[in-house]
Amino acid sequence: MVAQVPALLSPADIREIAGRLNLRPAKRLGQNFVTDAGTVRRIVSLAGLAPGEVVLEVGPGFGSLTLALLPAVRQVTAVEVDPQLAAELPVTVASRAAQFAERLRVVTADAARISAVPGDPPTALVANLPYNVAVPVVLHLLATVPSLRHGLVMVQAEVADRMTATPGSRVYGVPSVKLAWYAAARRAGSVPRSVFWPVPNVDSGLVSFTRREPPAVAGVSRDEVFAVVDAAFAQRRKTLRAALAGWAGSAAAAERILRAAGVDPGARGESLGVGAFARIAAAATIGEP
Repeated sequence: MVAQVPALLSPADIREIAGRLNLRPAKRLGQNFVTDAGTVRRIVSLAGLAPGEVVLEVGPGFGSLTLALLPAVRQVTAVEVDPQLAAELPVTVASRAAQFAERLRVVTADAARISAVPGDPPTALVANLPYNVAVPVVLHLLATVPSLRHGLVMVQAEVADRMTATPGSRVYGVPSVKLAWYAAARRAGSVPRSVFWPVPNVDSGLVSFTRREPPAVAGVSRDEVFAVVDAAFAQRRKTLRAALAGWAGSAAAAERILRAAGVDPGARGESLGVGAFARIAAAATIGEP
């Protein structure tokens, strides 16, 4: 017998739950809730999930996306920072998708600070991320949850462009390089602002990513590479020789390191891929005691 598909939340359903909880969306938490069933179905479809997967969902809110995810996978671990919403989510699932209720695990926590995910290790991240913390959350989870192999996240359209930008692009910067350390990312679509409550001032974008091994440069850590990246983009219009002077100790030292790494000192950070930044970090260790 085929399991019944859950009744997804409509705008009226969400407003009813919010009214019953006396809950108003909090701007400080970046709460903009998806109210369109077609959008959440599209997200689940684009995520490319296998039936046996464990999905990590950040910021489930009222459960719009959660209800669509549960039939598609073995387990959904939903991390929600709002205690009131975290307590209500199992109630919503029990009333609309009782046959899938055992697949849900709710964790009340800040996803940007969580150090471990309880239960079975998640293999995919699928989430409508709060605009104000989207990049830090994705980078933190990729760093602390090594079982994550792929994902699809909805973020502010401009942030989606930055996360997926390639070297030389006008919007290529720190988020682009740091995400590239962990994964190959691409734009997977756009989402209009009209599908949210409250309606934000901007549209959203979908970012798909697949984890890959970081650049194979011996003797250099992620933190050392990220320190170079931060310094290189702190002053975008400067050459790397000038931008890395503070990090290296002087402009002359920066030039020596850059040449040792095979990077033109007159280049700018936005022209380099993550591998080049790793080479620069490694070259800085040459000659150190």
